[in-house]
Amino acid sequence: MADIETGRKDDVKTSPENQVDAISDLKAEDTRNVGTLERRLKSRHVQFMALSGALGTGLFVGSGQVLSLAGPLSAFLAYLITAFNVYCVVHSLGEMAAYLPLPGAVPLYASRYVDEALGFVLGWNYWYQLAIGCPIEVTISVVIVDYWPNDVPKAALITVFLMAMVIINCFPVRIYGEAEFVFGAIKLTTIVGLILLMFIVTLGGTPSGEMIGFRYWNNPGPMNEYLTTGSLGKFLAFWKVFIQATFSYGGSEMVVIASGETENPRRNIPKAIRRVFWRIALFYVLAIFLVTLCVSSNDPRLLDAIQSSAPGAAASPFVIAIENGGIKILPSIINAVILTSAWSAGNSFFYSSSRVLYATALDGKAPKFLTYEKWGVPYACVGATTALSLLSYMNVSNQGEEVFFWFSNISAVSTLIVWSAICVTYLRFYYGLRYNQISRDTLPYKSPLQPFMAYFAVCFCLVVAFFNGYDAFFPGKFSAKTFVPPYIDIPIFVCLFLGYKYVKKTRLVKLSDMDLWSGKAEVDRLEGTWPEVKPRNFLERIWFWVA
Repeated sequence: MADIETGRKDDVKTSPENQVDAISDLKAEDTRNVGTLERRLKSRHVQFMALSGALGTGLFVGSGQVLSLAGPLSAFLAYLITAFNVYCVVHSLGEMAAYLPLPGAVPLYASRYVDEALGFVLGWNYWYQLAIGCPIEVTISVVIVDYWPNDVPKAALITVFLMAMVIINCFPVRIYGEAEFVFGAIKLTTIVGLILLMFIVTLGGTPSGEMIGFRYWNNPGPMNEYLTTGSLGKFLAFWKVFIQATFSYGGSEMVVIASGETENPRRNIPKAIRRVFWRIALFYVLAIFLVTLCVSSNDPRLLDAIQSSAPGAAASPFVIAIENGGIKILPSIINAVILTSAWSAGNSFFYSSSRVLYATALDGKAPKFLTYEKWGVPYACVGATTALSLLSYMNVSNQGEEVFFWFSNISAVSTLIVWSAICVTYLRFYYGLRYNQISRDTLPYKSPLQPFMAYFAVCFCLVVAFFNGYDAFFPGKFSAKTFVPPYIDIPIFVCLFLGYKYVKKTRLVKLSDMDLWSGKAEVDRLEGTWPEVKPRNFLERIWFWVA
């Protein structure tokens, strides 16, 4: 870190008097945005948290909708390209978080490196995007239970699933970490087992003994048509599924949100970023590729399940592949895993949203009472997320389901907007380091191919966000339901941003005024206090590689 400190001192010597005063203020406020949460999450907790957030119903169930709409090749390419976009976003964010691991991270970086207005709108937008995931996943969990015949009232199931999330998030963060570790391990075991099973199915190793190979890629074909015929129809189908692929990968960046509560963050955050991304991308891309071999995009079971909104595993292409292969036992087991996946994803959203809101409050862009915490838990933010999660009960009535559809879709493009904002923030961070003559080689983690990866992610996210609702403009397709959900988040984001700028008179942060140091001294002080754990035998080496 010598170059960082040297660059900072040189800046003081050569700057005007008012800049010397500004940097002195930064030194005096080194604890700004640090908060009082405890660093109790270990490396294994952080890595499995990211797995829990990203490996959910988007893969196990949502992939069936992608396959039926776009076809096998389009589905595979959409997930593959989106995986590269996630790689760009996570590594850009990871470089900033390893340098300055603060609670909530994302809105704080935006305020410091871009504009306080961006920090404000990103904090609230990100909180809503994550917090609305809780009632969505609770709702999905209730639907999944309906796969098994039962007479349990919906309200009772909603209460059980929601209260379980609230209770776990009221305990110290170590308890939450252990819970996500267990659920993450279940998901990891399941997806590895499903990948092996799909490979066996396509080779004909099922009771039916039928070898499939690339049969379904040849008939009905690798790419389906949407809205029109020919090459244009195939492209439109391919483009339409990018938004679903993006939502499936949502949560991959949760590893960075937890940086303010992670032990030895400058070691564990880069480690988690390198490993978690490749695991998520490998599981997604490989699993999608294999399941497209095993299930036809116009399989009657798949189409019927989607059209009838069949609960749980009934709409999962993995279960349909198992049933087509004549395997009788597994569907209920897979449904149970899908249930734990949905609940665990909701739990991850609950945790992350409370930390993002806490960070926003620490930065003065949310009411001060939200900074209240006890035993390392931001209880005021937990309460705010719980209040929003009560929207789950709207699903008790049929009319409520329609209203809930509108609420949940306000955040439809939020993931893409947040990811693009993260990369814009990184670009400012990148050029801020260059201005202050701080070599990136001195950082705890240096992401590759920068700034080109960040530029790619900004362009990709914005293009998909602006054009994901293109089908609303086709003749006979325009309606409130086809137009509003894809686009409502964009004017909300812009209005909040411009409104804050107008009221607070904020300006783009100049490179010379960029705050690269507040909170860093606290992390530097702790850096040498973490014990260095080394594997003592071969089994521990394997475990350290896994977790």
